[in-house]
Amino acid sequence: MSKVGGFTFVLHSHLPYARQAGMWPHGEEWVHEAIAETYLPLLNALYDLKDDGVVFKLTIGVTPILGEQLSDPTIIEHFVSYAAERSAWAEDDIERFEQSQEPGLRDLARYYHHFYARALTSFQDRFKSDLLGALAQLQDEGYIEIATSAATHGYLPLLSRDSSISGQLATGVKAYERRFGAKPKSIWLPECAYRPAYIESTPEGDIRRPGLENFLARYGLETFFSETHSVEGGNPVGKAAGEAIGPYGAVTRHYSPELEVHEIDEPRTTFQPYWVGDEPGKVAVLARNNDTGQQVWSATFGYPGDYWYREFHKKDATSGLQYWRVGGSGLDLAFKPLYEPQRASERVEEHAEHYVSLVRRLLVEYYDAHGHYGVISAAYDTELFGHWWFEGVDWLKSVLRRLAAAPEIELTTANQIVTEHPPDRVLALPESSWGAGGGHFTWLNSETQWMWPQINRAEVRMETLVASSTGAIGAEREFLNQAARELLLLESSDWPFLVTTGQAREYAVERFDDHLKRFHQLAEIIELGKTEEPESVKFLRELQDRDNPFPFIDYHDFRAHQGSV
Repeated sequence: MSKVGGFTFVLHSHLPYARQAGMWPHGEEWVHEAIAETYLPLLNALYDLKDDGVVFKLTIGVTPILGEQLSDPTIIEHFVSYAAERSAWAEDDIERFEQSQEPGLRDLARYYHHFYARALTSFQDRFKSDLLGALAQLQDEGYIEIATSAATHGYLPLLSRDSSISGQLATGVKAYERRFGAKPKSIWLPECAYRPAYIESTPEGDIRRPGLENFLARYGLETFFSETHSVEGGNPVGKAAGEAIGPYGAVTRHYSPELEVHEIDEPRTTFQPYWVGDEPGKVAVLARNNDTGQQVWSATFGYPGDYWYREFHKKDATSGLQYWRVGGSGLDLAFKPLYEPQRASERVEEHAEHYVSLVRRLLVEYYDAHGHYGVISAAYDTELFGHWWFEGVDWLKSVLRRLAAAPEIELTTANQIVTEHPPDRVLALPESSWGAGGGHFTWLNSETQWMWPQINRAEVRMETLVASSTGAIGAEREFLNQAARELLLLESSDWPFLVTTGQAREYAVERFDDHLKRFHQLAEIIELGKTEEPESVKFLRELQDRDNPFPFIDYHDFRAHQGSV
């Protein structure tokens, strides 16, 4: 049977830079949790499918700052301690529940003891403590496509200088090439935030700031992703509408005029890729399919809210382990019933069958209506699976197994779609994101507006440093590179996001202020010509130990070039 359409999961993997930034409730433990609950289970699932001879394909994005952390010796060492500690806590719970004659809780404690023991064994034995190497092998063997992102997940539309956009992308691409031994072809723009070209008024006159697609083309990036409404038009839906699993706000904000480009004059669809910008044939966009997305994102009818799945929010007062299930819509945490792993596994298979049936129906209907191949890009945060939705990785595994066996569906990857089924139309993509409301509000609002002038001043100061030190060597070069590193960390979209959502406001403000202060301290030392002084070198070494991602960083990537790529 001929293929009527293609399908790819697009899993966006990202965590803020948390190395040596404290532990629970914020900091490095975020990374440990994600390794144990999401990244290891996902790799186990994919390698299990491979071992079973299942020919699957999907797209997995890994942000450069996450990649730096997953390969960092300090985080690797701390994760081993974390997994061993959680396994020991579960073992203590077994004895505690045995003594209190609570067999249901005792059996669940045994379940968790096995879960963390397996995580540790998989990490050290199956994947040799090298998660990125395990992903690279899957890419080399043709099972996955690994997408990149901006270096520290900087919110690109709100950066005031083109040098910052270039610095974020250049560093991200170099990090990818170092880790995966290839050039990236697709990119997850941080927060799916896109900005078209526009006219910026300056004291020297008007400047045309290029659309983000021009920057992507410069670095050989051919495919990026957007939220549904940015392609289809209309009001934001799904995650951007504010109804979602996880921490997202609910107000929109739009800014910046768009330059006119060639536009299509027929209904737009997420079932096709489109060229973006005024140079067709260089960069394409794939939009998230809403019908499939809602099955996971919706807090009302999405799979993760099923009564049999594990409850995320209720934790044991002693060990912090999660022994309960959702149990019912709106059910108070005090009345949550005990989790039943076997029943949850049965629901996983039922939901996987439902999802695959939906994918098949949508692609067949599109083919019948239009007479040609259509695609579904199902985009999600990777950390939703396993961490927020405990059974989510098992669901992904079952869906991939079933779709691989569907004769009319082609499992594919993002850039493979664009390469083998190139767009034949150009789209003027509007300013947008997958944040609540579909615009920039989550990152620019009354709670976060104070951050952006600070970022923007640092951007300009970095340009000045580069212009006055183009041939720096020795200590001066190290200082400039560390300043660039601190600027990237300052620009992370995570800090305004955490302030807006209220998840970790004080922590985010502290992290933002720390990187801002460090950047300006470094800049002052450079400007005063004190880079060789012992106290300055001591300060630099302390920062290089604390904030050490991107050892290859090149401050020249932050040279001023406003209005040109």
